[in-house]
Amino acid sequence: MSPWGTLGLLWLLSSLVMLVGWLWQRSRCNAGIADVLWSALLAACAWALAATGTGAAAPRLLLAVLGGAWAVRLAIHLAVRVSREQEDGRYQALRTRWAGDQRRWFAFFQMQALSIPLFALPFVPVAQNRRPVTAWLIAGAAIWLTGMLGESLADRQLARFRAIPAHRGRTCRAGLWRYSRHPNYFFEWLHWFAYLAWAIGSSLAPLACLGPITLFVFLRYLSGVPWSEQQALRSRGEDYRDYQRSTSSFFPWFPHSPPPGAER
Repeated sequence: MSPWGTLGLLWLLSSLVMLVGWLWQRSRCNAGIADVLWSALLAACAWALAATGTGAAAPRLLLAVLGGAWAVRLAIHLAVRVSREQEDGRYQALRTRWAGDQRRWFAFFQMQALSIPLFALPFVPVAQNRRPVTAWLIAGAAIWLTGMLGESLADRQLARFRAIPAHRGRTCRAGLWRYSRHPNYFFEWLHWFAYLAWAIGSSLAPLACLGPITLFVFLRYLSGVPWSEQQALRSRGEDYRDYQRSTSSFFPWFPHSPPPGAER
C-alpha cells in the first residue's frame, strides 16, 4: 500500500477513535481526552508508516522507536493529568462559550482526527528514505534526544511546582520556565526537526519541513500559546502579566526586568 493510502486509513482510524473520545468527554465533561488520543494516534502513525515504508531500515527504525516513544510519553503524561485533575481551563472556557453544545464538541474532536494525517506527513519521507545519510541520522537522534529531555524536564518542573498548595494562583518560574513561558511547547517543536534530518536523502524530504512549520503555527498562534495564556491570565491575573513582561514567550532567553512601576 502507498503511504498515501496508509494515511487515509489512519485518518479513518483517527475519526473512529475520536468518536469514542467525544462520547467519553460527553459523559465525563472532560475534553482533555482529545490531547491523549491525539498523541497516541501519532504514535500509531509512526509505527504504521515505518512498518509499511519502503525506505532503508535505519530511518524506519528510528521513526518507529524514537518517534513512537515521543508520542507515547506525551500520551501517558497527558493521561495522568486527565485522570487526576479537573478539565483543563482552556476546555472549560470553550465549554462555557459553547454552552455545552455537543455538536461543536463533536466537530472539535473530528478536527483533531483530521489533523492526525497532517502531522504525520513528515513521517512519510523518513519511512520512504532509501538513501539515508548517516551523519544526518545521528544529528536527528541528537535533536530528538534534546527535545525529549527538554520537554520531559519542563513537564516535571511544572508538576512539582503545581503540587505545592502554596503555589496555587502563582506562576512557575523555576528551571526552564525562567527562560520561556512555554518551554514544553518549545522542546516539542524542536523535536520535529529530527524527522527532517532523518528524511535527508529522500526525494520527499521537503515534506518533513511541514512538521516544524505546522507545529510552530499551531503552537505559537492558534491553539497552544494563545489558549494557554488566556487561561493563565484568567486564573493568575497580574502575576502572569508580570511573567509576560519579563519572560520570553516561546524561544528560551534570559529574563529581562519588567518596566519601571510594574508589580513584582
